[in-house]
Amino acid sequence: MSAKPKVLLAMSGGVDSSVAAGLLQRQGYEVVGAFMRLGSPGETLDELIQPDGGSLPTRLHKQGCCSVGDALDARRVASELDIPLYVLNFKRDFRRVIDYFVGAYAAGTTPNPCVRCNDWLKFGKLHDHARLIGADFVASGHYARIGMHTGRPALYRGIDFSKDQSYVLFGIPEAQLGSTLLPIGEIESKARVRELAQEFGLPVFNKPDSQEICFVPDDDYASLVERERPALKDQRGDILDTSGAVVGEHAGQHRLTIGQRRKVGVALGYPIYVVDKDPVANTVTIGTEADLDSVGCEADEVNWLAEPLELGRWVGCLARHRYNGQAVDAEALFEPGGGRDHFRVRFSSPQRAVTPGQAIVLYGRDEPDLVLGGGWITKVERSVLLNS
Repeated sequence: MSAKPKVLLAMSGGVDSSVAAGLLQRQGYEVVGAFMRLGSPGETLDELIQPDGGSLPTRLHKQGCCSVGDALDARRVASELDIPLYVLNFKRDFRRVIDYFVGAYAAGTTPNPCVRCNDWLKFGKLHDHARLIGADFVASGHYARIGMHTGRPALYRGIDFSKDQSYVLFGIPEAQLGSTLLPIGEIESKARVRELAQEFGLPVFNKPDSQEICFVPDDDYASLVERERPALKDQRGDILDTSGAVVGEHAGQHRLTIGQRRKVGVALGYPIYVVDKDPVANTVTIGTEADLDSVGCEADEVNWLAEPLELGRWVGCLARHRYNGQAVDAEALFEPGGGRDHFRVRFSSPQRAVTPGQAIVLYGRDEPDLVLGGGWITKVERSVLLNS
């Protein structure tokens, strides 16, 4: 009789990853839980001691990690399902995510740390640990699916479009799709996920969803950036209108984001929005809502999951430029001079607040559930040129 396939599951202590554990167990997998210790505020876990000085994970035997409550919940779920739960000490690796986050704001762009965390840790380092324990698969509680496309594993949107998280998973290396499991993506609604949690007897069935970035629990991004980069504190600069005229003063360009309307510090008698930032000149430009419209953008650090675009030819697709946004009709192009690590997108209709630093993810026009790939926005083409 053959052994059960082993899967290393990222368990956060939330209802989604907990139900994923129950589903995988029901499907016949040998499930091993992994709770990632990231070094976020509120952590109390003692330093881990690796067996024999090696890098194998240590069995979790006490509460801790980025949230004491989450760690305890993960432990209770593992106990209920009778599966082993390990803690992975990713504090040093997670520092890379925080440095990226701070660096992006300092450079005038808007970061997406959740995507980077998935790329570097959950579907990066976690695969390394899976190999160490002889696991065949890595799994998570994300709302997305793994399916087949032209005979190869591919990433698809989750069945529940309102919860779909394929956007934050576009960076999974194509070679890892075949060893990735996403059981929650097959479920039709969050309500059904909670019902399954009750069926499995899991104590987290009514636990609220996490909303904030784990290392910014008070949602005060600017203070974190200034603690990490003290030189940015009180770095005041000019607020400009779209003609280039000075209309006010800001307390630091990192404190404002593209599309922001409130707490800009300027009142002009009509609704104004942050439409551009220049970290070198330390200026922020404001304008009307129409000034936020973009007709296209450019992206690099491309990760392609389906057949690559043909060089030099515009290809129809759907494009999604923010996590909670819709995938809209567009065209994409790999320019001959840019190679396959850079592409351009032009939208069929102007899109609001397309922002450098965010990911843009492409889906099939004829197969809208299929994730073609994506990249990180480096340049935005406005429908109305600033300072013109």
